[in-house]
Formats: sequence, structure tokens, C-alpha cells
Amino acid sequence: MVAVTAVTLRRTLRALLCCLVLAPVAPLRADGGANLYAALERLPATPVEVRGATLRVAFADDGFDLPRARLLDWVRRGAEAVAVYYDGFPVRDYRLLIEPVDGRRVAGGTTWAWRGPASRVSVGRMADEAVLAHDWVLVHEMVHTALPLLDRRHHWLEEGIASYVEPLARAQAGQLSEAQVWAQFVGGMPLGLPQDGDEGLDRTHTWARTYWGGALFCLLADVAIREESGGRAGLREALRAIAKDSRGMADEWPIERVLAAGDAATGTGVLTRLYATHASAAVSPDLPALWRALGVVAQESAEPRFDDSAPLAAIRRSLTASAPAGVLSRP
Repeated sequence: MVAVTAVTLRRTLRALLCCLVLAPVAPLRADGGANLYAALERLPATPVEVRGATLRVAFADDGFDLPRARLLDWVRRGAEAVAVYYDGFPVRDYRLLIEPVDGRRVAGGTTWAWRGPASRVSVGRMADEAVLAHDWVLVHEMVHTALPLLDRRHHWLEEGIASYVEPLARAQAGQLSEAQVWAQFVGGMPLGLPQDGDEGLDRTHTWARTYWGGALFCLLADVAIREESGGRAGLREALRAIAKDSRGMADEWPIERVLAAGDAATGTGVLTRLYATHASAAVSPDLPALWRALGVVAQESAEPRFDDSAPLAAIRRSLTASAPAGVLSRP
């Protein structure tokens, strides 16, 4: 009983830290998530089936300009993108509460695990279909369900994976272009570089290092795995294996186990080696050199263009290409 209580408290604190970054504080978060689960138990839910998984979607009220059917289409589209990336939605039973807030944007989200994978996403009452088509928050929150919870000092990997996978999943599902993905990466990855006083990812807990530093770690890992495996695998296959070998965020694993599982699936030691380098030291990759190698040509006030003669151009293309089902699945 004591161990369960301690784990629950740690999960609550980590999720609260995440939500404070992504969105303004709202009443449902004030008690560490208990109100979210109470609302999900109380409110009627609409089932959304995605590749064998059931998503139960509840609405805090009907205060939206869009009809519920359009919001449910948005949920289904986001879940399908995650299912494409992970070769199936990461968990069989997922609950989502959509809450209206002032404005027209998707204002933020939080995902919890301690009473089953569940997210709360705040959507502007005046949001239209164009806003939903460009939203990244929902897919980001859904991606969280695939990874076992980590110790608090490794929060950067939880958020880094969600930040990195989100645009790739949407691209692999045909919802974003390759240029849109790289516009995000070229604009965002430099934010994840260490600044003065940085002590590595495990010891530096700023917003930029947590989200974009974690995403940069994932990009470096993805490229390195694809190079070492001759294109046979990438970070996607590592994350698929981790999700299949666990119950996703319903489990809590040490980071070493997560990384070892990913390395075993890809037949490389990339994740473990990168972590040993980046965990406790400030490492600044040469991003302009990486963009040149990948054939990503940044342009002022425009999406990047691509140089397919670059040495790693094939790897760049593979990052946004869909993979066949069953790649490196657990026997």
C-alpha cells in the first residue's frame, strides 16, 4: 500500500509539472487530477474505435461553435496518426475529456495514468475546423500513453518523445507535409541546445531543455539508429517495441530498461550510448551541419527546401514515410 501511494504521488507531481508548462492552470487540475477522473466517471462518453482500441470521449459541456461530430472527427484523426506511428494505438482503453475554454485555439492538455490512461484537452469555444486541422496538442498527449512513466529527472525524455513523435506521426498519416515537419524542427531544435550553466538533460529542467532538448535527443537517436541499422530501423521501431513490451504509461520503468528495450529492438546500442553522453553533460550538436547532411535547406520566412543529393537525404525522407504494420513487433 505504501509503494502504490508513493508511485501515485510521483505520477501526479510529474503530470502536474507537465500541464503547468502546456496550458494555464484550470480548476480540473487543482487537486492533481482526481477531478478529471471524477468528471470522466460522471459524464456520458462516446466510444471512438481506432485499430482495436476504444477511446471514450466525454465533453464537459456543449459550449462549442462546432458540432460534436466535428470534434470527434478531430479525435479520430489524431488517434489514427498515433496508431500509424505505433502500429496500433498504444493502449486499449483511453479516456479523453474535452473542455471548452474562451477563444478559438486548442489551449493545452494534460495526460494522467494513475486510474487508467486519460487526457484532458482544453479547446476554444470558437475553434473551427482549420484550428483543429493544425492542432498538435491532442496527438502530443496521446503519444504520452505509449511510454512507461519515468523518474522525475527523466521528464525530458517523456516530453521529448511526445514533442518529436507528434509531427512525424501526423506526417506518416498524411496530415502534415515533409516541409511542415522540418519547418518545426529547424525552428524548434535550436531551443533545446544547452545554455550557460547547463548540466545535462537529467540535471537541467528548463522548459526548453525538457521539451526541445528531449526532442533533439530523439532526432539524434533516430538518425544514428537508421545509419547503424542500414535503414532497417529507426526510433519508431524502438518506441513500438517499448510500447508492446509494456503497458505504456500504466507501467513505471527505470530509464535504463526503456533504453535497453529500444536498443534490443533495433539491434543497436544508440539509445544507451546517447544517454550516457547527454544525461550529465552539456552537449551541443552542430545543427547546421546536421541540416546539411540531411539535405534540409532553411529559408527565411518560408518552409525549408530539400537537397536530395545530401549524404543523409534518404534518412530524412524515411523519417516522414509510413512503415508497414508489424515492423519489429513483439513475438
